[in-house]
Amino acid sequence: MSITRSAASRAAARVQVDYKPALDRIVETAIYLQTESRRLAREQCARHGITATQLNVLKLLQTVGDLSLSELSKRISATNSTVTGIIDRMVEARLVAREQSTEDRRVWKIRLLPEGRTLARRVEVAPWEMLREAVTALPPAELDQLIATLLKVAEHVELKANKDKENK
Repeated sequence: MSITRSAASRAAARVQVDYKPALDRIVETAIYLQTESRRLAREQCARHGITATQLNVLKLLQTVGDLSLSELSKRISATNSTVTGIIDRMVEARLVAREQSTEDRRVWKIRLLPEGRTLARRVEVAPWEMLREAVTALPPAELDQLIATLLKVAEHVELKANKDKENK
């Protein structure tokens, strides 16, 4: 059994060494996209009088449609009370509307208003669009595999982040 483990350890080490440059490039690209997206978003937001978080909300609602306050909070990784303040300001600016759910009166849905929809379309975050174009250019089978793999990576990161939060 120790021979098998040591062979497996050597194989794992070989894989890590063989893939290290590619893995480093992937991580560097992800960090670059995040950093560049934030920089460009801040610049564009300043021109349009909104915050980067408000832009994230607009883009998210543009992409997925109406969301409940709790769904929105989860998607942007913020507490309900934080999101409530963000939405209050966006409602005041007539970018979004807050509507009570017809199925459950305790649930409030957030939806884009015409001005918010226009702003979401007008403000493009270049690295987002660049990445979207690159990904959608993949053949369907490769795109399916990439999505499955990235979902696994995201799940791993989320679990690790939650463990780190619990240990604080």
